[in-house]
Amino acid sequence: MRFSALGSTRRRAIGVAAAAALLGGGVTGCGTEAEAEPEASKSASAGAGSLAPAEAVARAAEKTADITSLRYRVTGTLPEHGKVRAEASMGVQPSVLRMELTGLGDSEDKPLEVRFVDGAIYARGDTAVLGDTTGRRWVTAEPAAWGGLSVDNQSYRVLPRQLEGSPLTQSTLLTGAKDVTKTGTETVDGTRTTHYQGTVTGKGLRATQGAAKDKRNRQLSINNFDQFMALGLKVGSALAMDLWVDEDGRAKQFRMRGETSALDSEGRWVDTGPLDMTVTFLDVDPSVTVEPPAAGDTVDLGALVDARGAG
Repeated sequence: MRFSALGSTRRRAIGVAAAAALLGGGVTGCGTEAEAEPEASKSASAGAGSLAPAEAVARAAEKTADITSLRYRVTGTLPEHGKVRAEASMGVQPSVLRMELTGLGDSEDKPLEVRFVDGAIYARGDTAVLGDTTGRRWVTAEPAAWGGLSVDNQSYRVLPRQLEGSPLTQSTLLTGAKDVTKTGTETVDGTRTTHYQGTVTGKGLRATQGAAKDKRNRQLSINNFDQFMALGLKVGSALAMDLWVDEDGRAKQFRMRGETSALDSEGRWVDTGPLDMTVTFLDVDPSVTVEPPAAGDTVDLGALVDARGAG
């Protein structure tokens, strides 16, 4: 885990990055598979499945815009991090998040908890590796933001960039595919769903944006393109996406797969590994409250770095 920038000087930013890197590394975990439904029960899932595939996906995206809070699970493989498993609760207005990542760093027994609230990020991990934190268990940095457009998000690289985007927006990316197909009906986390899949490209998302007929759909397509770019896919490559829609016509689960790349320190594109991330919506519109940790249990990471630099 690394904080990429904090404070007004490059020295301070580098110091924070180095300090935070001590708190953890990749995230490990295991994923879950959707189970195919027995043939006899498929008729019960006919609600969303009775629509044309592209129409069902578009309606699911529209219903996502009405969600105000969400509890969800993430599993899979993220570039530069490896296996990941996370459970989170989020709210939309104001934007807040509480997430727990398991298997971070050298030991699966040291989970990392992350909170975004009141414009700050809080991370609870093994703070002893940072030196004398006087027994405080949380580090914080600000300003921080999560769940917005990628230019606004700032998690100081505590979170992989694929987890900085809101799953509500990510679930709607399939609206930009021209080859949406229905593959059948399956049970996901005890819920009957209809399974759709397709291929998403930047070109297709731009075309969707140009074809938007109203402000709401135009903003949706802008957000989609932004989140697509934030995934770090290889230039010109496509994203394979699966979407499971429940009987209410709303997203229940989605899976994104692709190959990623990034610029190295010399400005060259290098492969950063596969992306294979599955997000499952566990509870829609639950009551979500995210509180900052007690001030007496929190250390400002930027101030800690400054103190070291002055010492």
